[in-house]
Amino acid sequence: MLRVGSRAACIACRSLVASNSNMGVRFRVPLQKLHPLSRAIHHRYSGNTNPQRPPHRTAARYFTSMSRLPMRPPKPPPGSGGGGGHGYQQQRNFWVARLAARLLKLRYILLGSAVGGGYTAKKTYEEWKDMLPDFSEYNWVVPDFVWELADQIDFEKLAKALPEMEEIAKLMPDFDKIGENFTFLKSILSPGGNLGSEVKGASGLHLLLETSGDPPLSAVDPSAAATQDGSDKQYKKSSDKERLDQLQEELLRTQMKYQRMLERLEKENKELRKVVLQKDDKGIHQRKVKKSLIDLYSEVLDILSDYDANYNTQDHLPRVVVVGDQSAGKTSVLEMIAQARIFPRGSGEMMTRSPVKVTLSEGPHHVAMFKDSGREFDLTKEEDLAALRHEIELRMRKSVKEGQTVSSETISLSVKGPGIQRMVLVDLPGVISTVTSGMAADTKDTIFSISKAYMQNPNAIILCIQDGSVDAERSIVTDLVSQMDPHGKRTIFVLTKVDLAEKNLASPNRIQQIVEGKLFPMKALGYFAVVTGRGSSSESIDSIKDYEEEFFQNSRLLRDGMLKAHQVTTKNLSLAVSDCFWKMVRESVEQQADVFKASRFNLETEWKNNYPRLRELDRNELFEKAKNEILDEVISLSQVTPQHWEAILQKKLWERVSTHVIENIYLPAAQTMDSGTFNTTVDIKLKQWTDKQLPHKALEVAWETLQEEFARFMAEYKGKDQDDIFDKLKEAVKDESIKRHKWNERAMDSLRVIQHNALEDRSITDKPQWDAAIHFMEDTLQSRLKDTESVISDMVGPDWKQRWLNWLNRTPDQHIRNETKKELERLLKIHEDHTAYLANDEVTTVRKNLESRGVEVDPVLIKDTWHQLYRRHFLQKALAHCSLCKRGFYYYQRHFVDSELECNDVVLFWRIQRMLGITANTLRQQLTNTEVRRLEKNVKEVLEDFGEDMERKIQLITGRRVQLAEDLKKVREIQEKLESFIEALHKEK
Repeated sequence: MLRVGSRAACIACRSLVASNSNMGVRFRVPLQKLHPLSRAIHHRYSGNTNPQRPPHRTAARYFTSMSRLPMRPPKPPPGSGGGGGHGYQQQRNFWVARLAARLLKLRYILLGSAVGGGYTAKKTYEEWKDMLPDFSEYNWVVPDFVWELADQIDFEKLAKALPEMEEIAKLMPDFDKIGENFTFLKSILSPGGNLGSEVKGASGLHLLLETSGDPPLSAVDPSAAATQDGSDKQYKKSSDKERLDQLQEELLRTQMKYQRMLERLEKENKELRKVVLQKDDKGIHQRKVKKSLIDLYSEVLDILSDYDANYNTQDHLPRVVVVGDQSAGKTSVLEMIAQARIFPRGSGEMMTRSPVKVTLSEGPHHVAMFKDSGREFDLTKEEDLAALRHEIELRMRKSVKEGQTVSSETISLSVKGPGIQRMVLVDLPGVISTVTSGMAADTKDTIFSISKAYMQNPNAIILCIQDGSVDAERSIVTDLVSQMDPHGKRTIFVLTKVDLAEKNLASPNRIQQIVEGKLFPMKALGYFAVVTGRGSSSESIDSIKDYEEEFFQNSRLLRDGMLKAHQVTTKNLSLAVSDCFWKMVRESVEQQADVFKASRFNLETEWKNNYPRLRELDRNELFEKAKNEILDEVISLSQVTPQHWEAILQKKLWERVSTHVIENIYLPAAQTMDSGTFNTTVDIKLKQWTDKQLPHKALEVAWETLQEEFARFMAEYKGKDQDDIFDKLKEAVKDESIKRHKWNERAMDSLRVIQHNALEDRSITDKPQWDAAIHFMEDTLQSRLKDTESVISDMVGPDWKQRWLNWLNRTPDQHIRNETKKELERLLKIHEDHTAYLANDEVTTVRKNLESRGVEVDPVLIKDTWHQLYRRHFLQKALAHCSLCKRGFYYYQRHFVDSELECNDVVLFWRIQRMLGITANTLRQQLTNTEVRRLEKNVKEVLEDFGEDMERKIQLITGRRVQLAEDLKKVREIQEKLESFIEALHKEK
């Protein structure tokens, strides 16, 4: 394009020079006044290659040569003679041909210039196009739904909805008139000015009222004031004062008009943003979810609240801490900022019992959600608001420990909605001066400590709430805030209930002193005055806003200049707090990230030095590892062979019931004199035993066997490079699983029937079964005899051999028992077939015989010693009879009756042995088919419950290794979150 323009300029310059030369005009234009492009053309065609040297001579030669071109001669006068006419006609034809040739030449020049310029422009465009980057890879920056939304928006309708420029122009002030008004005010309010000293002032005030747009007051006649020079001064003073009041009222009305206009535009902007956010919310599942800036920051604060700081790492990230006296209206202020009545309320009682962290952010819908819950509360519905308030109250009461009134446990809540300012606020319990009945004795000190813990953060913004309806001297919170922030660098003071304060105070100047920071020694960044309703809990946020706006429009505090417009309304307060919050965040967040980076380095160094070969597993990861090991151990129970189960069950069951069988069944039946009575007694006692005790005992044995096998597998697995950090957890899981496990009751009924049928059978079919029964009987009797011998030995003390070899002596009681034993053994020798019990006369005889030898003995001791001696005597006789019965199977098969070989006791033991085998087999089937699976299910349930109970995991998985891994995980997570937040913060800038 530059070349095309240059060529055109050159042609134009040539034509201009030629035309001037033909006309005989010689001109010289100063070169410095020419356009740079013209100077370049001039230098080119003048033959001057140096632009710095004036080319006067060259240009003059060029113009001279141009002037020598043949010119058209003047037309001869009419009537001239000779051949002058022919020469003139020939000369005219020559000029016509020359002119046509020049015009053709000019056409070719223009056509060539256009073609060359077009080619050059196309080439230049291609070069620039190649230099541009390929933006097709960045189509994701503007998603498709934005273009779809742009197509759906009716911009004509939107343009019609917006105010016309003429209306906006009408609302715009006349700055010239305002300047004149303030100049006049300055002149009359200056120290040397006099309101009534000159007529000029009155006329100026008249002009001021005329330009203000309001009609003049009836009490003031502007024309009379202009004509009556030097009239009544008192009249002028009063009229000037009224005019000043009128001017101030007009300025206030104009400001309110602008405020309403601004609110209307903001409302329309809010609706448009809501439409955009709703479109964004519909397409949120079609692309990756991107968290907002305030949500990222809130996550960092949530992690820090759960992090137990080590290495002097403290949470110094900014948040807005809302403090105030009890019932000062701090919760109401927070609700106005959140634009919803979300907190529990009561009349005069303490409602905020624990800190509540509220994360405010902008969103398409006005909703609230707890950090640990997925339920969304729709804040536009009254039933959801009531449910949210109830949930907050329940969480507060749950966090308060027994015997306490307040808690330091933080409740985390997020609130989203259109037009909400982004920030993080923490509502603290109200500061009290006296502990009332029903409160814990340390409530006041606890509230002070909680408030100080939040305010001592050097980057926390303190929102100090003061009740304007009570005397300022009764405030406690101002002294507390002054202690924590003496210079007021991060404190914002808010005076609530200003409507009541204006009504009750006799001197409104006191409010002015408060908001100017002159009444309290406390200093602050800013001072605000707000109204949070008429005191009714049923008021909506919109009605409170309307009431607040109406109050300040009519309030003399704003009209008289005691309050400034930017110091009133909760809306201005929320804007100021949000700006201060983000300013503090930008100033401090990178420093906090560096602090956590240093803490992470220290923790990683300690881990490398102490646990170089172990992975950094935190408590949850260790629990998952232990969970898998425990489940593997439970599954290993299915690998136990049936033979192993039955052998263990049969052995344990006999150990459990053998005493009952010997003492309550076999011994009583053996006292009978014939086989019929023996069998009858055995059948009766076996039936009673089966109905009442035997199934219960069998199930107890089976359950204990399952526990022992489970513990055995866990102990064996422990030796396979198992981490001893899981010992407490595994023991707790085993105990809890066993505690929860209950055996199927229906199995007891079926087991009772099986055992009864097994004991009813008396037919021994072959010799191996007979020999097995005898062997079982011998083992049982020998074991019982051995136990009885041991008991007798303990009763009588060491014998003569032990006394001589081991230097042992008998005690007096053992001596008495030994003498009693000798006397009773003489009685058994005389009566070998004696019954199991001594008669009274026999006891008397034994006692007298002992007394004759100087041994005083009690009858009870005699019977107790007789019981053990007779038991030994009976077992010895039974073992001797068992040896005889080894050859009695032939007689048993043929039903021969022989007193010596009548082995009913062998048949009894065979019945018991068969019942034990069948019971063991039944229990084994139930264990492998049902109970092992039920135990595995119980273990899984216990592990799931433990996994959800963080306190239980902390108790069961402990140690420096675990704590160090936990700290490393937290610090890394905090650092990563902070870095992500900082990156997003820089992008937003």
